[in-house]
Amino acid sequence: AQLVGQWRQSGQDFPLTLERGAYAALNRPQTPHAPFPYRAEEVGYDNAQRPGVHLAGTLTIPEGRGPFAAVLLITGSGAQDRNETLMGHQPFLVLADYLSRRGFAVLRVDDRGMGGSTGATPNDTTADFATDVEAGVAFLRTRHDIDPARISLIGHSEGGLIAPMVAARDPRIASIVLWAGPGVRGADVMMEQLRASMRASGAPDAAITTAMARQHAVMDALLTAPDETTAHTALDSVFASIGNPPPAAQLNMLTSPWFRAFVAYDPAPALRGLRMPVLALLGAKDVQVVATQNEPALRAALAGDREASV
Repeated sequence: AQLVGQWRQSGQDFPLTLERGAYAALNRPQTPHAPFPYRAEEVGYDNAQRPGVHLAGTLTIPEGRGPFAAVLLITGSGAQDRNETLMGHQPFLVLADYLSRRGFAVLRVDDRGMGGSTGATPNDTTADFATDVEAGVAFLRTRHDIDPARISLIGHSEGGLIAPMVAARDPRIASIVLWAGPGVRGADVMMEQLRASMRASGAPDAAITTAMARQHAVMDALLTAPDETTAHTALDSVFASIGNPPPAAQLNMLTSPWFRAFVAYDPAPALRGLRMPVLALLGAKDVQVVATQNEPALRAALAGDREASV
């Protein structure tokens, strides 16, 4: 038996056929398995800047006496667990294992409201999450087995915005890695993300043009709205003029404090202030943080840092 129909998303229709059958087992050969040549310690600490926020994570520590250089991993957008688990992949577990086998202590942490971490609120923004990273750095500096002069940050996606925020305020950070971290304003990221995603899905040029015009109107409305109520009103007007309004849940997401702050945030000032080793990595096939858009922006913003590589 089959279910045959259409999948409708973002104003596009795609054929969809579902049928019963066996599914392939997940093959994740990169996932680490015991025994490990390092020890793993469950840790927890509070964010002194945000009462009620408690962070829980895993610290992997190499064999030996130390003190060790340490790396703090920073997740991408959305609530993530400490391994950044998605579809059976655990990229932060893989990265922590790789680095700890090579002599680095690695701290990976549940985001607010995930796993053992608490304190999530609807008003949380990227700037709030940056204070969680600062709390993690402060925690690492209290440990006798960590060298406080050799603490680095690796930020993935939104984490690639947070790492420069933290490092720009804390010159004691030893180095940072931006793993698909944007180099342009959030609104521009969203515009190019839509274009790249639609092209990758085979959408016709006319559909892309229509969707881009709609996205541009949405971004403009959010960038000019001073608060959530005004943003709702502005988007109601936009969708009334172009038709096909989104579901209420999507509208609430678009007007949320996190999303409005994200579309308005420009990472360039924080990047320009960095004077430390920086490695910015982009993926040529990435349709979320598009390399052709973000590479030149990252190079320009990091031009004053002689120890930066893109």
